[in-house]
Parts: sequence; C-alpha cells; structure tokens
Amino acid sequence: MKLSVIDQSPVPAGLTPADAFRNTIDLARLADELGYERYWIAEHHAIAALASPAPEVLIARVAAETKTIRIGSGGVMLPHYSPFKTAEAFRVLHALYPGRIDLGVGRAPGGTPLDTLALRRERTRAPMPDDFGQQLVELAAWLGDGFPPEHPFSRIAISPATPGAPELWLLGSSPWSGSAAAQLGLPYAFAHFIDQRSTRTAIEHYQHHFAPSARLAHPYTVLALGAVCADSDAEAERLLMSARLFRRRIRQGDVRPIPTPEEAIAELGPAPEPRDFDSGEWPRYFAGAPERVRSGILEMAETLRVDEVMVVTIVHDHQARRRSYELLAAAFELRPR
Repeated sequence: MKLSVIDQSPVPAGLTPADAFRNTIDLARLADELGYERYWIAEHHAIAALASPAPEVLIARVAAETKTIRIGSGGVMLPHYSPFKTAEAFRVLHALYPGRIDLGVGRAPGGTPLDTLALRRERTRAPMPDDFGQQLVELAAWLGDGFPPEHPFSRIAISPATPGAPELWLLGSSPWSGSAAAQLGLPYAFAHFIDQRSTRTAIEHYQHHFAPSARLAHPYTVLALGAVCADSDAEAERLLMSARLFRRRIRQGDVRPIPTPEEAIAELGPAPEPRDFDSGEWPRYFAGAPERVRSGILEMAETLRVDEVMVVTIVHDHQARRRSYELLAAAFELRPR
C-alpha cells in the first residue's frame, strides 16, 4: 500500500505561522526519508490555525528541501484563480523539479464567503457562475492537452516550455468530484477527513464510470484520511483530542490555533461524544498504536479498492506528529530512501 502525506501546516497554540512552516519543511524531509510517496500542501485562507494560503510558494521550498518524494498541492482552490496563471506557476515548479510536481485542484472556497469575495478580482457579479468544470478543461489544455485550432487560446505559447508537465489531479469530498474526475479521466483524491458522508459513493462512482484519457488509462484513487499513531492507544486518543476540538471550533467559526490536548480535554471532557467527528461508515481519524491504525486503514482501503492512502495528522506537538508518521511508515513497511 502506497502512503502519502497531506499537510495543512497546522499552527500549534503558543507558536507562530513561521513555526508551522518550519514544521512543514521538517516533516517533508522526514516523509522523504521514510519512503512516503508524495507530500501535498493544502490551501486555506484567513484561518489562524492553518498557515498556508499559497501552496505553490511552500511547494517550491519543500521541493528544494527534499530529494525524491513527489510534492504537490492538496489542493489549489481553482475557482479563485485563472487556469492560465495556475498552469504557469506549476509549470515553473515542474521546470525546477521535473517529474516531482503534482497539481491537485479543488473547487471548495478554502475559507468563508467573505474570504472568497476578497479573493475575487472581479466583484461586479454576485454570485459568480459555477464554471469549475470549464476551468478544469482549460487547465488540462494549458498542461498539455492543447486547445482546438479554432480556439483563440491555441495561439498562445505558454511558458515555460518544458518537456512534460505537472501531474493534474482532481480533489473532492462529494459525489460531484468523483463524477467529474471519471468523465475527464483524471486521478482522483477523496478527502474523507473533511467529509466522510459521501466517501463510498464518490469513490465507487469514480471507479465504475472512469473514462480512459490520454493522461490515464485506468482509474487511480487516493483516499485521504486522518490518523494519529502513538506508542499506545491511550496516548493516541489523548493526542487526538486536539483535532476533535479544532474541528468543533471550525464548525463554530472559531479559527484559533490548534489547542493542546489538555485544553481540549478540559473543554470537551475526557470522553466526548463522536457526533460529526467520528460518524459515518468509517471514522474520520484512525487513532491508536501502530497495529490498530494499520488494520483500520487497510480494511477501509481494501474495501474501497483504493490505490493509495494519504494521511493528515493534526496534533499540537510537532514531535508527536513526526512520531506518528514514523510509526505509520514502520507499520506499513515503507522502504526508507
């Protein structure tokens, strides 16, 4: 089973976004050494708990600090941006780090409606039309598919002109994204850690309706889920309390940095109700000692017949986050680089 990392660059309470970026770089180096397949960086806006609103900037630094692991966006929220400009930025990254760059795109806002308005360059129409499907087709054209001869953009020679291009992925947490990825013949990453209600439906639809493309002959599915691995089940559950409180706060519009486990236990109680955090066919987060986490992830991955699992870990202590990925790599017998 291939394992990868999705990093939201969490900001622990008491530390700064600059500390979160240093932690991201440190964790990426570790993931490269441990044998993880890829390292994706998320996009979030105006959230004090998550430090990265511009994954393309952080990708450049992380790729420079690593050697072999693929680096990408998890993902760029394409409705905010021009497909042309997005393609240019990631073509630069591809030129610098050929064969290592993934361009994962999604259509979620990555922030509140007000944040979305602030990100818009053109504000004369409200709401903006939902043309994400058209944006995806245009982005694919800029990345190598090409435009029909009669299209005005066919006369534009995009730069930098390099052999190959970044690998284009569609990210999502709804049946719509699974359907779109299938129709366009793109690899698909489902964000189970964001919304687990549609996991099986979206992934199975993608796999059953996939249309082969010049990019991809067969469906390729990544399952992105949360995990906290520790030396004991009790310690993992304690560390997970930070993520539980963080998620509850986000739903309430509270975007403060990641709380300590002690703060979370004080606010939630030692045994909080699962509610939205753990409801669904599978938990949003798998927590426990290595074998417990491994068996839970494998059961889910094998049931859904996914090709790769991508893990996000939100805890307050960076050393505990490092340890979680180390234990997970050992449990899945990843080959160190």
